[in-house]
Amino acid sequence: MKHRLLYLLILLMALGFGCKKLTYVPPLAQPVGTFSGKFAYLHRNNDNLAYDTLQANVTLKLTSTDAPFKVTGDTSTVHAGSFGTYAINSSILVFTDKTMPPVGTPAKKHLSGTYLYSYDGSNLKMLAYSSDTLRYEYDLTKTAN
Repeated sequence: MKHRLLYLLILLMALGFGCKKLTYVPPLAQPVGTFSGKFAYLHRNNDNLAYDTLQANVTLKLTSTDAPFKVTGDTSTVHAGSFGTYAINSSILVFTDKTMPPVGTPAKKHLSGTYLYSYDGSNLKMLAYSSDTLRYEYDLTKTAN
């Protein structure tokens, strides 16, 4: 008798899940187009735990042609103008900057390396940590396709 009730319960559960309405979840939007906004370079001071911040207004163009990304805008002091390729998956963007010097530390930040990102169709936010005291943030808004 116990086995019959167990089998009946399993059958009812299977029917219940089988009859459940499936909802369509659209794929996540991938950032393609021209984005403008702020780049911030944040360095945490270990002595007083405050952040030293440098900012620049940048424009990022993401395409799928020969030079899939290009950075322009205020590239005079903090961020370098650059271009290169990128790869994307559900939560990260990986940039390979073709203007990055092969050796040494460049004077300005280049868009290179792995970034966590979020994109809602118009706002693109990217974040990378270079160490426990250094963080790069991009807060961009889509301006054109």
